[in-house]
Amino acid sequence: MSEHRASVAWTKETESFRYEDYNRDHSWSFPKSGVVVKATAAPKYRGTVQGVDPEEALVAAISSCHLLTFLALCARKGIVVERYEDEAVGWLEPNEERRLAVTRVVIKPNITFAAGHRPDEAALAKLHEEAHEHCFIANSVRTAITVEGSAQEVAR
Repeated sequence: MSEHRASVAWTKETESFRYEDYNRDHSWSFPKSGVVVKATAAPKYRGTVQGVDPEEALVAAISSCHLLTFLALCARKGIVVERYEDEAVGWLEPNEERRLAVTRVVIKPNITFAAGHRPDEAALAKLHEEAHEHCFIANSVRTAITVEGSAQEVAR
């Protein structure tokens, strides 16, 4: 259906190439938008705090995909969303094969609906369930994804 491209580039910046010494900073470039992201390993794996690590990017991708799918569902149903914020958290831990993996992600959307548009709790839960079912990223990973959201309505 569609093709997505990213360029990843790394250059050795240290004299030594020992595990303890070599730099982890690299870049992600996206040819469609021209955006370049400074990437690195997590600090625990000798990366720096000045870049995005792949695990953070995966958590953000899961959250972003849920957001976009949720908004599309609401728009198609005539439910007006004014604001959507999320504080997603993912855990890197051993999976059932004892390999490190992002095994679970909790997304915590805080959604503000336009006056008269806030769905009841059952309908909101159904929207999140549908968003999860149709999210391209959720459908691409084995990571367990849980939604712990809240919602309110704008008074106008």
